[in-house]
Amino acid sequence: MSGTSLLDRTGDRRPAAPARTRAVVTGIGAVAPNGLGTEAWWAAVLRGESGIGRPTLFDASGYPARLAGEVPGFVAEDHVPSRLLAQTDRVTRLSLAAAEEALDDSGVDPAALPEYAAGVVTASSAGGFEFGQRELQALWSKGAQHVSAYQSFAWFYAVNTGQISIRHGLRGASGVLVSDQAGGLDAVGQARRQLRRGASLVVTGAVDSALCPWAWAAHLAEGRISVSDDPGRAFLPFAADADGYVPGEGGALLILEDADAARARGAREYGTVAGYASTFDPAPDTGGGARLGAAAELALADAGVRPDQVDVVFADGAGERAADRAEARAISELFGERGVPVTAPKSMTGRLAAGGGSLDLAAALLALRDQVIPPTTGTRGPAPDCPLDLVTGTPRRGVELRTALVLARGRGGFNSAVVVRA
Repeated sequence: MSGTSLLDRTGDRRPAAPARTRAVVTGIGAVAPNGLGTEAWWAAVLRGESGIGRPTLFDASGYPARLAGEVPGFVAEDHVPSRLLAQTDRVTRLSLAAAEEALDDSGVDPAALPEYAAGVVTASSAGGFEFGQRELQALWSKGAQHVSAYQSFAWFYAVNTGQISIRHGLRGASGVLVSDQAGGLDAVGQARRQLRRGASLVVTGAVDSALCPWAWAAHLAEGRISVSDDPGRAFLPFAADADGYVPGEGGALLILEDADAARARGAREYGTVAGYASTFDPAPDTGGGARLGAAAELALADAGVRPDQVDVVFADGAGERAADRAEARAISELFGERGVPVTAPKSMTGRLAAGGGSLDLAAALLALRDQVIPPTTGTRGPAPDCPLDLVTGTPRRGVELRTALVLARGRGGFNSAVVVRA
């Protein structure tokens, strides 16, 4: 039995979704620690195959935390023109690979679109670390002791919009959002707004990568990273013995199209982005609570969906006891204790910064396509204070999936939610 919604408790009517542009996903490109390419990654997810292990991009042996989720077998020359290799680093190259796969998957020819009809809206939060470290090393070698902030802005633009836009001739409205793990969902929400403003197609989502010593030092300084050396037990969303997250790289880029335009060209649809909302937690010690649940309710209202119509929740799954309890409480208040199947397949990849939300969104769309709920691996069962119907061990089949809710939280208080429907 589902819980009572905030909208119902306050006596407000749930607004009917007005007639407006329907945003559909017609292409997916994925780069993940447990699979390079959408179908390879999705097959690994359904096998419960983890991509967490010792990183090869830098030597982590001297650090307290020595595990990460690293995209395997990525050869930049297979995806990036040689002239761009000197101008880019790993996150740029991964992003270009994901965008190329997503566009190919959608079957769209960007050159056939009106000149300003297609754009790029992505997110980033950690991808600049490798670039920044490289610049710092170069500056230091020349005797510089200070570095300007220019690389942050140049980095965000070049990685998330400029390179993709230039390579594929996408000259429409574009942008980059920065809200950590919530960014991948926020980008999709902004892309949907662009469709409503007249765009016909937007490349959206996020890919992030920060597996380098400078980034690793930042993770360690925060004090939330798992120091376990067991890849199968290091990242345990909602488990009683969870002790932190494992950083990873990757994410997903999606092709979001106006439904009428997609139908006119005979495109296949993975599903509809029916609802989106974001909230921000109040400052600490101000008496306010976390607002992830409010983001979920607002997204459902935006989609015109009741809680009892949601078939699965893709949780943020922080792998930290306090954060997991808070998320479990928010889900239980909305759906009732164990009232809806919940999963966190990021247990197989680690937390991917901005890329995590969009990869979960891709997983939700594929779950609707294949009528299967992927498992949360590592975690054998939820902690008693996380009363969730958590899918663990093996995929759950034999359930009818029409509507999925995807949740994400970012450092600093960002909360985002997206509703997708088959």
